[in-house]
Amino acid sequence: MTSATMTITAEELERMALGEQRVELVRGEVITMAPAGAEHGEIAGFTFGMLFQFVRANSLGSLYAAETGFVLARNPDTVRAPDVAFVTAERAAQQRGRTGFFEGAPDLAVEVVSPHDTAEEVEAKVLDYLEAGTRMVWIVRPRTRTVTVYRSLREVQVLRPGDTLEGGDVLPGFAVPVEAIFGAG
Repeated sequence: MTSATMTITAEELERMALGEQRVELVRGEVITMAPAGAEHGEIAGFTFGMLFQFVRANSLGSLYAAETGFVLARNPDTVRAPDVAFVTAERAAQQRGRTGFFEGAPDLAVEVVSPHDTAEEVEAKVLDYLEAGTRMVWIVRPRTRTVTVYRSLREVQVLRPGDTLEGGDVLPGFAVPVEAIFGAG
C-alpha cells in the first residue's frame, strides 16, 4: 500500500491562512521555514539597501523584499521567496496591477544562508532559480563571509572579502566590496 502526497497549487497557497509562518512551495509541497535570525536579517537588509539605491538611481527595474513569492514552475507548482530579488523594468511592468505571487523568475535572486539551512536545500533553490530562467543567483554565506555567484551551473564564482561583487549584465555598473554585504567596508 502506498500513500500519495497531496500537492497544492500556487493559488491555493495564496489562499491559505498562514499567519506569520514562512513557507515556500516546492513541486506542490508546502515547505515550512524557521524565522530568520538577526544576522540573516541584517545582511539581507544591507543587500537590499545597496541594490535599492543603485536600481532606483539607474531606473533599472524593481526590487522585492524577502517573502515575495515567485512562481518558478507549474504542474506541480514551485513558489520560492528569495531574501532579495530584482526584476528588470520591462518584466516588472508586466506584473503591475496584478495581485498574488510574481509570475516568473526574478532576474537576480539573493539568498542569505541561515545556520539551519542544509547544503542540499541551498543547492535545490539555486537549481530551481536557474531552471526557471533567473539570470544570476547570489548565495551569501555569513559563516564564511563569502558570496557565491551563479550565472549557470557551469559559471560559478566564489567571492571573498577583498573581492568585488558585480552585477554583470543583470545590473550593469553595480559593484560593491564583498565586505559591504556583511556590513563592513
